[in-house]
Amino acid sequence: MLQGFVPFPPEFAADYRAKGYWRDQSLAQEFDAVFKRYADRVALVDGKRTYTYADLDRITDNLALNLLELGLKPQDRVVPTLPNVAEFVILYFALQKLGAIPIAALVTHRYLEISQFVNLSQATACVYPETQGDFAFAPVIDRVQAEHASLKFRIVLGKAGKGEHSLVELIEKPATLKRSELEKIRIDPTDPCIFQLSGGTTGIPKLIPRTNNDYAYNSKVASEAAHVDGDSVLLLVLPIAHNLPLACPGIQGFMFNGGKVVVHANTRPEEMFALIQQHKVTHLKVVPALLIRLINDPSIGKYDLTSLKQIQSGGQRMQPEVRTRTTELIPSAFVQENFGMSEGVLMFVGFDDPADVKLETCGRPICPDDEVRLVDDDGREVAFGEVGELTCRGPYTLRGYYGVPEYNARQFTPDGFYRSGDLMRQHPSGNYIVEGRKKDLINRGGEKISAEEIENLVLMHPAVQNVAIVPMPDANLGERMCAYVILHAGQSLQLKELVAFLLTKEIAKFKLPERLEVLTDFPVSTFGKVSKKALGEMVAARLAQEQAATA
Repeated sequence: MLQGFVPFPPEFAADYRAKGYWRDQSLAQEFDAVFKRYADRVALVDGKRTYTYADLDRITDNLALNLLELGLKPQDRVVPTLPNVAEFVILYFALQKLGAIPIAALVTHRYLEISQFVNLSQATACVYPETQGDFAFAPVIDRVQAEHASLKFRIVLGKAGKGEHSLVELIEKPATLKRSELEKIRIDPTDPCIFQLSGGTTGIPKLIPRTNNDYAYNSKVASEAAHVDGDSVLLLVLPIAHNLPLACPGIQGFMFNGGKVVVHANTRPEEMFALIQQHKVTHLKVVPALLIRLINDPSIGKYDLTSLKQIQSGGQRMQPEVRTRTTELIPSAFVQENFGMSEGVLMFVGFDDPADVKLETCGRPICPDDEVRLVDDDGREVAFGEVGELTCRGPYTLRGYYGVPEYNARQFTPDGFYRSGDLMRQHPSGNYIVEGRKKDLINRGGEKISAEEIENLVLMHPAVQNVAIVPMPDANLGERMCAYVILHAGQSLQLKELVAFLLTKEIAKFKLPERLEVLTDFPVSTFGKVSKKALGEMVAARLAQEQAATA
């Protein structure tokens, strides 16, 4: 067992096994059967490249053996920052066969995040594209490797330079090791198979250990709730390593059922419509901001979208008007609201729920043993219909973040319920409604940004005396980021100057403030703390005034 990993208590693990949630098989074993069962079916499409299940089995065997020969070992941690390409899927399953553990990083992450992930996990390998837009990864990985002795292997999707190995070559080069070497590897199904990333409020993200047992069940129960079968075709344009595209039901769930996954590396509406028509896509995953773009794109009427059966929306609450308009434009598709977290529990709206329930709620837990309590600030359960913080535990909800016992003591109740920081109330139907959050986060189009992380960076600017980062409402993305600052005497600061400064800190661009407000003092709560609620109301009022003035 990895030091720093918090396992499920034995009595709960025994119960989950007895009820059939846990099969005590590694993901490698689970998908060994899947690849053979559906051998001749098409599993994966990336542009003009098509892979059957048998192809994936053969290719991932070969890559796993080459990685083993390179020096990767079971339980080694690997940081892949790849776009939505077939190579990510191939790498993911190869790492599962090897027993190595991927960290669910994004291609938009930069030096600060990659360095943190390597440090937190003591990763031995990074896998990255040669470039993403105008950004070159190699100089960043050079620095990360110089700072972290654990990082031994650098694998690039593109032309390999000094000290790098080519991912394509590792995939295509015939392995010299025999497949029996993989068969010798013993993977404990109660060990982590991936580290997802928290949207936590602290400056450093937390690693979420998802075990082989719980992650397989997570995808299977989610595929049942999403009505996935062997004829289902999924189009994936959301970042591929996120929990929703990967496992809810995502790549795993569709492949468990012998379905097809089409990956695409951008979210241009007309390209997506063309792929839906070409591949007769049945399932599409979106965040509300993306769906708003799709239904407002003039090319939507040019394509046959009647194959779509389900549009699964997550990441943030969707306005009922968006769902209603989508149904008018694509009447074949059920717009399924869901609430999920990389930490575990998933809630889906049911296909058979009444119309008002579909419009107003984010669903209900999809497993009978998802235990949910809504509690007040003192940890007491609130009355039915009242707002409380979502706390939860169950067969696929973590029991602790990796390597942070002090933080875990605050985030989990003594009886193992995870304190999510999300505020909810229960609808008369039994479904749940999201009412906000206790966490200090900005939810920008489904990407959760820690306010504290950005505040710490803004405070480094020589003109800034104090800062408060708050969300501001946005019709498309849900929220954008506003930076309220107090400046040192005699100093001035413009948004473009602040953004230029933050870019020198090498963070992902989606974390940059999009509005700057300068104050001489911050409003405070009755407890003497900065009132971010008041600041949020101030910027919302200012935006409303500006919109009214331009109307």
